[in-house]
Amino acid sequence: MTSTQIRYARYVALGDSQTEGLGDGDDGIGLRGWADRLAEHLAHHNPGLRYANLAVRGRLAGQVHTEQLGPALALRPDLATVVAGVNDLMRPRFDADEVAGHLEAVFAALTAQGARVATVTFPDAARLTPLARPLTPRVLALNARMREAAGRHGVAVAETAGHAVVTDPRLWSPDRLHASPLGHARIAAAVAHALGLPGSDDSWTHPLPAPDSSAPAGWRAGVAELRWAAAFLGPWLGRRLRGRSSGDGRTAKRPGLLPVAGPAGRGEADASPL
Repeated sequence: MTSTQIRYARYVALGDSQTEGLGDGDDGIGLRGWADRLAEHLAHHNPGLRYANLAVRGRLAGQVHTEQLGPALALRPDLATVVAGVNDLMRPRFDADEVAGHLEAVFAALTAQGARVATVTFPDAARLTPLARPLTPRVLALNARMREAAGRHGVAVAETAGHAVVTDPRLWSPDRLHASPLGHARIAAAVAHALGLPGSDDSWTHPLPAPDSSAPAGWRAGVAELRWAAAFLGPWLGRRLRGRSSGDGRTAKRPGLLPVAGPAGRGEADASPL
């Protein structure tokens, strides 16, 4: 049986803010995100699909392992996505082997129970903001270890790291940490392609139309970087210094398996799950 013939009945998403959907909607109107979009695509080809999203913003890979794996196994998914590690990358005491070890433990447990599992590699954040240049070796190290762990357990890998389009600013929210709605759509399409789902292809790797000429240049670009640091990087560092997380007090938005309702009520331009 090929991957395009596999039928899925229970999809469970594990992870942090990206999988929760930050950047695609908000806490007032509700978050959509790439995992919701993937579930909508799956439901189109798998009537009756039920979907749970256990992701919580701010979670480290170790927390995904200890807090989300048990509930995920209890839901007995036949498909699961596991995307975590970005929050670890930005911690002072980052250890790529430790982070990958937590992810591999999640891969191993889910695949041992019979689930098909997919994950995503991370783009180099320095291509989005020069201030993130010190993170480049960490990103490369974590991606390499994730690929190795995925290979040992038959986990599908959406290789977003290797395509220039993933660092197009239009795919990112103003905070440059979370995908925009268009970015979430591309992530969903990348995972669908990695899984070989019906209706998926490599169009998610294609560049966007040429941007206009309004991007800041020269000293204006430097000012834009400083404004970004003040608006987003500073508050993030402040939370770290106080030992706080954006996910403190939060729980999963969709802890149980529920039918997929689809993107009802959204505009035509946002109606496609991918």
